[in-house]
This record gives sequence, structure tokens and C-alpha cells, in this order.
Amino acid sequence: MNDDRLPTDLWVRAHMRRCEQEGAFATVLHRGDKTGGLVVLKLHRLGEGSRILTQTRDLEGRLAWMPALERKEVTHAEADAYIARTVKRDPDVWVIEIESKEGWHPFEGREL
Repeated sequence: MNDDRLPTDLWVRAHMRRCEQEGAFATVLHRGDKTGGLVVLKLHRLGEGSRILTQTRDLEGRLAWMPALERKEVTHAEADAYIARTVKRDPDVWVIEIESKEGWHPFEGREL
């Protein structure tokens, strides 16, 4: 971890508070490594299905989000199965679920 990056648990807590302030329900489904775990977002679209975004870095080293599951909106069961496989493969990952009909989330970084 570079000195200029916040520990993941602090970074997640700040974004969870932003969800609360914006009136969006958010929950941590899986707590990963406190200092350097990557983040996976489950964007729960309230009956519309879910999208999964995985934290990454772009070529310039800036935070970005990689859509999973071929960029498709999938059923909640398919999203949960993907998340379960991800956590099994990397128990240090953080998984955040945000409920928003529009698919909104407060985490900075562009979608690749």
C-alpha cells in the first residue's frame, strides 16, 4: 500500500456514510483485509437485477471500476453466486451492496 492511500476499512466506512447521507441503503456483505483489500460493488437495482463492479486501477494508476459478468445486469442469485466465488478465491476482498434503482454508488473512479 502506498502512503497516499487510505486503509480500505476507513475508505469503505467513509463511502458507507456517504450512502447514508444520500439516502441509499448500503451494507458490507463481506469484510476483507483492513489495510489493502480490493472492493467489489453489488449494485442492487430494486427488482431490476444487479450489476457487479470490481475495483481496479487504470493505466495511469487511478482508481477505476471493471464491470463483471460481461457488463450485464443479472439476477440477484447470479450476482450472489459470482460474489461467493470471488470471496472464496480472495478472502481479503470487501463486498459492498448498494440498493439504488438507478444503479448509483458514491465510490470515485470511472467505469472501464
